[in-house]
Amino acid sequence: MGRIVLSVFTTLDGVIENPHEWAFGFVSEDSMQAGLDQIRAARALLLGRVTYEGFAASWPSMTDEVGYADAMNTLPKYVVSTTLTEAAWNNTTIIGADAADRVKALKGEVDGDILVFGSAALVRWLLDENLLDEMRLAVYPVIAGRGARLFDQGGEPATLRLAESRPFSSGVVLLTYEPTGEGLPDPAAARRAAEAKAAG
Repeated sequence: MGRIVLSVFTTLDGVIENPHEWAFGFVSEDSMQAGLDQIRAARALLLGRVTYEGFAASWPSMTDEVGYADAMNTLPKYVVSTTLTEAAWNNTTIIGADAADRVKALKGEVDGDILVFGSAALVRWLLDENLLDEMRLAVYPVIAGRGARLFDQGGEPATLRLAESRPFSSGVVLLTYEPTGEGLPDPAAARRAAEAKAAG
């Protein structure tokens, strides 16, 4: 059974746009190894149209010694889009109509991680459809001040469970969350639970 896993770089103020402007100053061996381990564990990529088009324009010409580019270029790629009609990057399938059903079917077909990079609108949709299994937020010690944020798209409130917190030597912290499928907690219920616990 496949798991849909978001992997995204974000600033402290939640900006995910243009990470090349603020992320490269915080590269470290441990964070690079984590990225390599992640792509090696992936069995497919799931992307929105904008992210896909950016990747398709750059990754095919890239090479490296550790195999990251090879993995990106050879993995099966699935693009959720109602406007994309052609996909030039190899191993690409466009998911247009009946997207929720097709993504559910994809999870049944893929044995391993299905990575989502960026793609804010897609992430919000996956979360609302209860299709997102894990969120890996690499939080950079930067305040961008402006730029698109991961959850600028609106949507229903949601709560997450912290699965892991992993600091890197650069000061970046990788936070791994699992959606609970629930909305925001009821403040009154939370207060009563805290009072009951305090009362013993």
